[in-house]
Amino acid sequence: MSTWMGTTTLRSQNSSSWDSGRQEQEEALCRLFLCMYLFTILGNLLIILAISCDPHLHTPMYFFMVNLSSVDICFSSVTVPKVLVNHVVGSKSISYPQCMTQIYFFITFINMDGFLLSAMACDRYVAICRPLHYTMIMRPRLCVLLVAVSWVITNLHALLHTLLMVRLNFCSHNTVSHFFCDPYPILKLSCSDTFINELMVSVIGGLISITPFTCITVLYVCIFSSVLKFRSMQGIRKALSTCGSHLTVVSLFYGVILGVYMHPSSSYSLQDIVASVIFTVVMP
Repeated sequence: MSTWMGTTTLRSQNSSSWDSGRQEQEEALCRLFLCMYLFTILGNLLIILAISCDPHLHTPMYFFMVNLSSVDICFSSVTVPKVLVNHVVGSKSISYPQCMTQIYFFITFINMDGFLLSAMACDRYVAICRPLHYTMIMRPRLCVLLVAVSWVITNLHALLHTLLMVRLNFCSHNTVSHFFCDPYPILKLSCSDTFINELMVSVIGGLISITPFTCITVLYVCIFSSVLKFRSMQGIRKALSTCGSHLTVVSLFYGVILGVYMHPSSSYSLQDIVASVIFTVVMP
């Protein structure tokens, strides 16, 4: 958790409300976060290494998977190391510039995950519903373009929200009811009018989040419609097996987002806070 000292530091909840009676619980959580973080980093690095070393895996689907693993490493690294460092040094603060930087990259990587998952769904759709045209449609140039456009959109979106956040005024010492600089709790600390920020979160943020989810949903409806037309059970099983792991990740990703963020931010409980941190570690 983190703090603003003076006009440039944010204070996190665990330095004020997490008293000595919860010290053991805090230490247990930090050990858990460290283990999960290391598992996430090593797991994704192994995926990247395995795909890079095997020429047979140099296909569009695995190209997107390498990008997803890279983003997931960065996503976890945005929040967890700072939490662990704060615990080790006994400091519960984060500077204002660090907090804004954390917000920027948090927004970038969480949205990039959604776009890459939708690109992978597109690849599965073409492979199952347009198999004869797969090579012609999923060309390397198109795959690179999809990833590049996704990076541009997510970075512009993160930059917009960060710049809108920077214009806000924050009064003296501030306590953030979170382990890291989540944009929603930070907005609640501002002494300025946050109407524009909340409007942009609802409109543009909602659009950026809903678009990949809608795309994935539509593509899977088309995939299942095509699969049901298969006459061979072996063909059905093969088609579904290629989508199973991806569909599981999509369900977990959007399920946790709905559970953690789709409710009034003022009602965040300790369980929600811990869940959001675990989301940044476990989901990747």
